[in-house]
Amino acid sequence: MAPSDRKPARWSKRTLSAQAMGKTDPITGGIVPSIHIATTYLRDPDNQYSSGFVYGRPDNQTVREAEAVIAMWEEAEAALLFSSGMAAAIAVFMALKPGDHVLAPRVMYWALRNWLLTDAQQWGLHVELVDMGDLDAVKAAVKPGKTALVWIETPSNPLWSLTDIAALAEISHAAGARLAIDSTAATPVFTQPLALGADLVMHAATKALNGHSDVVAGALATAKQDAFWRKIVAHRKSFGAILGPFEAFLLIRGMRTLDLRVRAASATALDLAKRFQKHPDIADVLYPGLLSHPGHPIAASQMKGGFGHMLSIRVRGGEASAIATAAGVMLWKRATSLGGVESLIEHRASIEGDGSPCPTDLLRLSAGIEDPEDLFQDLDQALRRAHGSVG
Repeated sequence: MAPSDRKPARWSKRTLSAQAMGKTDPITGGIVPSIHIATTYLRDPDNQYSSGFVYGRPDNQTVREAEAVIAMWEEAEAALLFSSGMAAAIAVFMALKPGDHVLAPRVMYWALRNWLLTDAQQWGLHVELVDMGDLDAVKAAVKPGKTALVWIETPSNPLWSLTDIAALAEISHAAGARLAIDSTAATPVFTQPLALGADLVMHAATKALNGHSDVVAGALATAKQDAFWRKIVAHRKSFGAILGPFEAFLLIRGMRTLDLRVRAASATALDLAKRFQKHPDIADVLYPGLLSHPGHPIAASQMKGGFGHMLSIRVRGGEASAIATAAGVMLWKRATSLGGVESLIEHRASIEGDGSPCPTDLLRLSAGIEDPEDLFQDLDQALRRAHGSVG
């Protein structure tokens, strides 16, 4: 039997991701496929496009290959890549109609929250912010026949609160609304929102999916390719929001190690969270993997195999001590992002500015894949020095 005639085994997601769905270069036999950079394509003699490609703005082969890996991870019918996480998220809201009612979390990714409270309302959407952890509050806010979309982020940035995806799916669908999940922090390694009843899942692929702090990208995956999904596809085409082929290639490269990176970073985050709980200069640790975290039961039920690489600490002494701590690290990088192989720290309230619900004593930490002991020792010395100087 020729290799092409064999029925493929049911490989694990880790295996499929590591081999980028088994794609190779059909011309050279290279185990890494070529990057397809053409922006326009030849017509056939009969004036058709038998290749399936017409122009680079709506479609690209390298982008398709990256999308296939994401769709596999999310157990989705289809996936789309965008030029950023914001582009992906906004495409969902732009597929709605002016006048539609939308529910979103009170605490969520700051840039999208700002857009929802400004531009989205100019577009004609009626946006209402709700505590998504309070199911009674969500039930009271949903307007059957009027609420078109419920958007949740779990764990939510930067407090890492949990939302029960299955429960929200039931509430949303009973009201005739779609449920979309920002699952950037959970990653598809630990959570598959579509399997829990969500209709759409979004990732800021800049973060853990790529994992190397060298790509800006966003991704959407859908449970079904319905009319709403086709609107999103049309939006990406019209607005030219597709990811570039080189960025898609780098994203594929990053996803080859996704499982290993995310599990290693998650183990480090849990180790640090437990140790920081006992630190004299830390007032509180926010991490879903801790038994003390109010969302831990939900996290344990819908995050399988780990609790993610993100945590936050609240520093004793308030804002001044928190900023001094961030300034005193040597190994942690003071930078705004998350999900990379290097560990990052930032004073989140300074980034978000006026109106932020983020406590001013909070430092957001993105655990990377360095030695956990090195990370602990570096932050420990920064905490002690900060309290010595501020105190």
